[in-house]
Amino acid sequence: MSMTQRERVLATINHQEPDRVPIVIGASNATGIKMKPYQGLKKLLGVDSDDEYIYDWPELGTARIDEQTMLRLHSDVRGVLDRHPTSTYVRNRKRETHSPFIDSWGSGQKEISPGEWYPGIHPLAEAQTIDEIENYPWPDMDDPSRVTHVKAQAKRLANENQFAIMATPWLLFPLERAFAMQGMDKFLKNLAKSPDFAQALLHKIADLCKTLMGHFLAELGDSVDIIKIGDDLGTQSSLMISPTMYRKILKPIHADYIQFIKERTKAKVFFHTDGDVFPLIDDFIEIGVDILNPIQTSAGKMANLEELKLRFGKKIVFCGGIDTHQLLPHGSPKEIREEVRRVINILAPGGGYMVAAVHTIMDDVPPDNILAMVDAVEEFGYYPLNS
Repeated sequence: MSMTQRERVLATINHQEPDRVPIVIGASNATGIKMKPYQGLKKLLGVDSDDEYIYDWPELGTARIDEQTMLRLHSDVRGVLDRHPTSTYVRNRKRETHSPFIDSWGSGQKEISPGEWYPGIHPLAEAQTIDEIENYPWPDMDDPSRVTHVKAQAKRLANENQFAIMATPWLLFPLERAFAMQGMDKFLKNLAKSPDFAQALLHKIADLCKTLMGHFLAELGDSVDIIKIGDDLGTQSSLMISPTMYRKILKPIHADYIQFIKERTKAKVFFHTDGDVFPLIDDFIEIGVDILNPIQTSAGKMANLEELKLRFGKKIVFCGGIDTHQLLPHGSPKEIREEVRRVINILAPGGGYMVAAVHTIMDDVPPDNILAMVDAVEEFGYYPLNS
């Protein structure tokens, strides 16, 4: 049974067995490749293409992967992204070399070493009152330059009907954006000590995210299969906040946001959240998450793939599971091949699993190891499995 890449993904996210386990790579920042390994990959493959960045944002560091390389990676998805507003690009092109990149929210990144950027500008770091939230110059989410390209790009992919379309508006979602506005430590303290302030900030951010998402979905129309959202909630060993706090404060915001999306599209909701989020998976299912990413196998109970599949495999699709902490940067191609085989054999029976690296493929990953990952799917990922 031969399928197109789109048919393969659609079968999988509907918990059916396709011809092969899908590969998700290059469709968003969370499923992308940083520029250094991308350059190494192109050199290895003999691909001659320009070095371009997603969102035209070099400081983010994630490559816009050319189509020739995407085909060699056997990627079954193609991404549709929004953009920073034009004014943000104009302002940053005029800034002094090596000075911070400031986005439309007023938060930004500092260059910590040549060519390496890290979030370090937090415009509400000292804010303590709800008035300060209300009086802040929030970005214009109605700016049409954020989404004017979306309709044509999505329509072209839909007309080709070859690849699954995963659309990702560049939104740091409520918790992550609050970290960007205040700094992680400061906002986590406010969640505990000043919950009224913290919740007011989260709701303000969520309203802005919904405004942009509404415009983004309107431009997409029916030309979309998956909508990616997310909020990083886990650490290597636990959650950033307690399950009780999540259910009281963030879960209603996530539920409202997902309902907003599902009222406007039939696309499946892809939720990205790093770390050990095992205690919240039932909550994600309850609020309408269809696809969970990145299944960080180096983090706590997320390593127990058998239990994940047994408890949740019929209710939610898994995407990810190939470790970027140790395996991809330091493993041999043979070790990567065997791990991909192991993960597929646990998560893929019955459908409901898409292979992806755990978050962005970082600078320390050799290009040979990227190919080892995707080629192992071609070797071991065809149904019936273990044949």
